[in-house]
Amino acid sequence: MAGKKFRLPISIFVVLIACFFTACEGNEFEEQNYSGQALGTSYHIKIFTGKEDLQVEEGLDSIFKVINQSMSTYWDDSDISLINRGVDSIKIDNHFKTVFKASCKIYKETNGYFDPTVGNLVNAYGFGPDKRLDALDDKTIDSLLQYVGFDKLTLSSKGEIIKKNPKIYLDFNAIAKGYTIDVIASFFEGKGVYNYLIELGGELVSKGEHITKQKPFVVAIDDPLQEDGARTYQATLKLKNRAMATSGNYRKFRVDSITGERFVHTINPLTGKPERSNLLSASVLAESCMLADGYATAFMALGLEKAKKLSSKLDNIDVYFIYAENDSTKVYTSEGFQEVLISQ
Repeated sequence: MAGKKFRLPISIFVVLIACFFTACEGNEFEEQNYSGQALGTSYHIKIFTGKEDLQVEEGLDSIFKVINQSMSTYWDDSDISLINRGVDSIKIDNHFKTVFKASCKIYKETNGYFDPTVGNLVNAYGFGPDKRLDALDDKTIDSLLQYVGFDKLTLSSKGEIIKKNPKIYLDFNAIAKGYTIDVIASFFEGKGVYNYLIELGGELVSKGEHITKQKPFVVAIDDPLQEDGARTYQATLKLKNRAMATSGNYRKFRVDSITGERFVHTINPLTGKPERSNLLSASVLAESCMLADGYATAFMALGLEKAKKLSSKLDNIDVYFIYAENDSTKVYTSEGFQEVLISQ
């Protein structure tokens, strides 16, 4: 009987191969979760990897420190704080340059509605690190507007920020958080991690999928009308290999005493005054979280109709707008966003 061969049925062979790869996958990937406080907010990270000793905590601490040192207006000795105080010899790092160039792009596309130099106005209205002014009459607003305008800044060949007026106040808070998530994503991919979900202050980026469930990561959009202390969702969606950022006047809306219509006030960087808007929330899907973050802020400043018009012209940008109409809320979604929605 020597030399007799045994053949497995093809169906059994396929099952054995499948089991082999499933077993390997189970051994290769394990779920790891990280959370903490950074950049004035919280973060939650989920990764799937079989690698050990990734030194994630050390890596995250290093990223947050570098970003804060570069662009935090809450750090007195950060590069941006020194620039805001009139120091013109600061050579900015690559993080600052990347965010500066992206801000310039969005500033031009929105005709000035997205403007990181609006900081003096933001502080004057009581947001940001500086003390609020007692009153904002037209004269005060006009005096502040001379310091507003991203086109009043240039990046020199030496890597220095040149300001037309030394009192111009630069603030990247509307885009730097999203950029930080992109840096964290690059950190993980540099470690060979390609299945992750990163959330920082409500902004998100995902790569790959939830290995245990073998499905895309599922994320949610908050209901802008939720009560204080409650957490309710407007919609859920599948997020795969994209970033999402949401900007909104959550729980800051008012109700017209006559019509019952909900509205919010957003500072118009062109006039320096708060404008009434019925756009309560803008969620954006993009290839990078920096762009998603920047456009979400820009759309809130533009208002519903202008935001709809601009978003339809942008490549690789999908939107989900929640807006008030009469005494109820309605939703506008782009076709691409509609495709990933699970419920709304």
